[in-house]
Amino acid sequence: MAEGALRVLMIAPTPYFSDRGCHVRIYEEARALIKLGHEVCIVTYHLGRDMPGVRVVRTPDIPWYSKLEAGPSWHKPYLDILLLWKCLTEIPSFRPHLIHAHLHEGALIGSVLRSFIRIPMLFDYQGSLSGESLNHGFFRDKSLLLKIFKRIERFIDRRADLTITSSDKGRQELIQDWGIGEEKVSNLIDGVDTEMFRPYPRSDARRELGIPDGVKLVVYLGLFNRYQGVDLLLDAIALVRCQSPDVRFLLMGFPDKEYLKKAETMGIDDVITFTGRVSYDRAPFFLSAGDLAVSPKLSLTEANGKLFNYMACGLPTVVFDNPINREILGDEGIYVEYGNTSLLADTIISTLHDSHLMSSLSERLRERAIRIHSWDSRSRQLVSVYQALLASQ
Repeated sequence: MAEGALRVLMIAPTPYFSDRGCHVRIYEEARALIKLGHEVCIVTYHLGRDMPGVRVVRTPDIPWYSKLEAGPSWHKPYLDILLLWKCLTEIPSFRPHLIHAHLHEGALIGSVLRSFIRIPMLFDYQGSLSGESLNHGFFRDKSLLLKIFKRIERFIDRRADLTITSSDKGRQELIQDWGIGEEKVSNLIDGVDTEMFRPYPRSDARRELGIPDGVKLVVYLGLFNRYQGVDLLLDAIALVRCQSPDVRFLLMGFPDKEYLKKAETMGIDDVITFTGRVSYDRAPFFLSAGDLAVSPKLSLTEANGKLFNYMACGLPTVVFDNPINREILGDEGIYVEYGNTSLLADTIISTLHDSHLMSSLSERLRERAIRIHSWDSRSRQLVSVYQALLASQ
């Protein structure tokens, strides 16, 4: 181990790796740190798959639990107890300099570990625990369960020595809504591997997907659920189909069975290609089939990691207008009034017919991804945060 290198224990209370945004952040952070000469060990659930180049330690197999999708579960408490135990068994041999805890459950586990081994704990905040549970319909607004979750969330938010957020809005939320001191919260937004995510030959991607070269194609990559805006996206597709029946849509992600049925019921399945789950390493190739990308995400408490992948592949991108999306895309985004399905459809059509705008945005977005959002620059920022945290102890 090189002089000055750090050993980082990452706690990931999730079925890592399952080809979704939270997991991409974990993987890319770990891989970028290793590239700089640091050691990383990710401790996670029994589910998911290992990714190359990063050490992963898993909890014992639980045969009756197989949920890969995002969202809360009543199985989480005992899964996290197993995760705590696995961390405790790993620490004596790994001897970490610090704990990097992902998600609120990870921060809670990290705070327990810190009381045993007396090393600093960094909390990687990716959105509100109660907000996410509400988005997933785990409980109703103003319910007793929501009040309990908010109390738990407030307790966890205060356990970390330092918190990093994946958006400036997340940072402001912690400071203003949860009462965390400004000096204890830093913003480290997501990034992208611009060598992996890059434009591939469009005709090759379309040939594999069975999509003709001549059609205008809009792509979406991500989870399929309400708070990602997929329901609104289908409504917008119906409007686009009425006005421009030649436009096709490539929807990549999971769980997609419900949306396959909904598209059939709406009579729009003839203009949509559903791929199901797309592995992380295949995503840039399939994205390259598109002319335009879309992300109608409704959640205002989480980052929007798919935008980095769209940018790096040079895809002009239509999004709802909110601070998180503007922080990522800057002046190169195509913004639509939040939640306005009709305007979303109109903007998709008008953008597809403006070849000069599309070409200009494609070049500028790719350049922005390389210049501002590469994981090479993010990893150096993260190491600086680690060093400052260790120096303050």
